[in-house]
Amino acid sequence: MLTHDRGSAATVASRLLLFAPRLAATVVAICAGVFSSLMVFVAAGYVPATQSVEPSAREVLGLLAALAAAGALVWRHRHPEIVALAAVAPPLVFVTDSLAALVALAAVAARRRDHVLWAIAAVVFLATLIAVERDARRDPEYSPMQWVFGGGMADSATTVRVPFVAVLVVAATMTAIPVVVGLYRQARAEIAARDGEQRALLADKTRHEERARIAREMHDVLGHRLSLLSLQAGALEAENHGRRDAAQAIRQTARQSLDDLRQVVGVLRDGRALGEGPTDAPPAPYASPSLADLPELVDASRRSGIPVNATIFVDDAASAPKVVATATYRIVQESLTNVARHAPGVTAQVVVRGHRDAGVSIDVTNPLPTHLPEESVARTGSGLIGMAERANALGGTVTTGPDGDSFTVTAWLPWTPDTDDGAE
Repeated sequence: MLTHDRGSAATVASRLLLFAPRLAATVVAICAGVFSSLMVFVAAGYVPATQSVEPSAREVLGLLAALAAAGALVWRHRHPEIVALAAVAPPLVFVTDSLAALVALAAVAARRRDHVLWAIAAVVFLATLIAVERDARRDPEYSPMQWVFGGGMADSATTVRVPFVAVLVVAATMTAIPVVVGLYRQARAEIAARDGEQRALLADKTRHEERARIAREMHDVLGHRLSLLSLQAGALEAENHGRRDAAQAIRQTARQSLDDLRQVVGVLRDGRALGEGPTDAPPAPYASPSLADLPELVDASRRSGIPVNATIFVDDAASAPKVVATATYRIVQESLTNVARHAPGVTAQVVVRGHRDAGVSIDVTNPLPTHLPEESVARTGSGLIGMAERANALGGTVTTGPDGDSFTVTAWLPWTPDTDDGAE
């Protein structure tokens, strides 16, 4: 219960921090509106002869309406159009200021950018023009417009004539400021919304790429093991001798397939790269393949009934980048898997050469079969697509297809330093 209370308190505190700037702005706007309305009320009812304030009934009603308009600013973000139209009534009907209407106009401009905004802005400009013009005709002691144009400088009773053009410019400037502020806030909100959409699209793209990577791993890792398992089972079915060795090979391949499946499921469950485990766990028996594992891959294929002639020469294979080594292994693995599926019994030629300065080149060639096995007819070619995706991710190339009476897989991968595990 105590934990729940602390969580609730933290939630309330976070919400207060989130709305604190808007709350502070609302308090300031209301206080400014109240102060401005009181100042105009005193200035409108000031009698210079008696130096006292003697407001009329209209001025009192104007003060009450202005105070109500200032209080309505609490709802200016929820109903900006209604608040702006309500706040513009007091300066049009009574003798008061238009500050509340100007503040509400900023909220309207922050929400919309159409004819409604410009219509409300025109009405607010008219109300502001009337309020400024009244101020220009007041006693210099309470008139900012008189102060600007020198009224009361020589004598407190001296009133100067303020040009109407100046009144017009001041009113237009006062109206333009909230419009510009509101449009700026609206533009910032639109930019933030677009940034959020772009982040969401980027997250979707990242998830899609991760799903594609996992699918590629499942296809390459399990497809090869199960193809060998199929070959071994076929050999067991066809031969009357050596069943013990064939059964042992099938059992070993099945166990390796299960290990591979656990690793891929670990990617789905924990989001770690294939072959990686928790930092506090002992090293897993499965590790990402390296260039040093290519001979074992070739030997396993031979034991499963795929004739393979291999030439592997990689200078300083131990220092090969992890992503390059994994991609090389997977391309050779998928090529041998395709030989087992589509051309069983033919001899595959595998040539892998690599150097730090020249990159890694891969050539896998096998004679075209005279007829396709039944199980290969429904294949979609996703393995060839996966090889191309691996190479493209590293800036390399893959070319596959018939070459005369042979089928050839030719790939080149740059010796790119590891940056992440995305290509695995």
